[in-house]
Amino acid sequence: METLREIRRRIRSVQNLAQMTRAMEAVSASKVQKAQAAVMATRPYAHRAWEVIVNLSGVRGIPLHPLLTVREPVRSVLLVVFTSDRGLCGAYNHNVVRAATDYARRLGVPVRYVAVGKRGRNILWRLRAPLVAEFHGLPAVPRFTDITAIARLAMEEFLSGRSDEVFLVYTDFINLLRQRAVVKRLLPLRPTCLEDQVVCEYVVDMRPAGVADYMYEPSPEALLNVVLPRFTELQVYQTALEAAASEHAARRAAMRNATDNAEELIRDLTIIRNKARQHAITKELLDIAGGAEALRQLQEAG
Repeated sequence: METLREIRRRIRSVQNLAQMTRAMEAVSASKVQKAQAAVMATRPYAHRAWEVIVNLSGVRGIPLHPLLTVREPVRSVLLVVFTSDRGLCGAYNHNVVRAATDYARRLGVPVRYVAVGKRGRNILWRLRAPLVAEFHGLPAVPRFTDITAIARLAMEEFLSGRSDEVFLVYTDFINLLRQRAVVKRLLPLRPTCLEDQVVCEYVVDMRPAGVADYMYEPSPEALLNVVLPRFTELQVYQTALEAAASEHAARRAAMRNATDNAEELIRDLTIIRNKARQHAITKELLDIAGGAEALRQLQEAG
């Protein structure tokens, strides 16, 4: 049985851990509010921009832009996997990497990876997955310029023919309590048909709403050449915001659970400490009573 001193030392240690996790929960709560505001502000614009590009690609009589070219059959795929740089966020990183590896395994073609975040890079490296590049050090709320290099790398891989399709694997921010690992097509830009997808439980269902014909100025070709690369970067930027908000929400929940578990452990250790103190006091009283009884018997014998 542990001594009273050891139990007290354990209680102080757990109290220090609880104080640290409580502080980390507060920091994550502050970050997730900013990330959530950024996600909600840009999500409608990003989706409408995607719809405009998809509808532009369906205009007849204009040459198809290289970023919209569908290649059949698909011989290679690039997955851009968004994870965190730090841990202590529960199963957030493992869920994303599992979605990426499950999707890659069922595609049936060679798959390469771009890791965004140190944790995802480490997991993919241990799995001996072919890594094309690795990015890390994104701020808590990424800026558009922070993801430009990621988007340009994805477009270069597609335009060069090294990858016939490019997908984004990230955690979709639903609310503070729920996030879901998903796969979204980046290139070529076209509507997603879930019936044609493997592991469709991960794939985001993206289909443009019906719209009237657009009026183009100066022309559809000029618009595609100018806005298509920019809108592709916008899709990557929105993905980075979704991943950042999900990361902070997952870390906030993990730190809250850790704090609750620490407080429960402190209560259990306090009960054990009180029992140990009672045991020690009872033992001392028994020793005193035994000594007094021995002294009385000695006096009666004398």
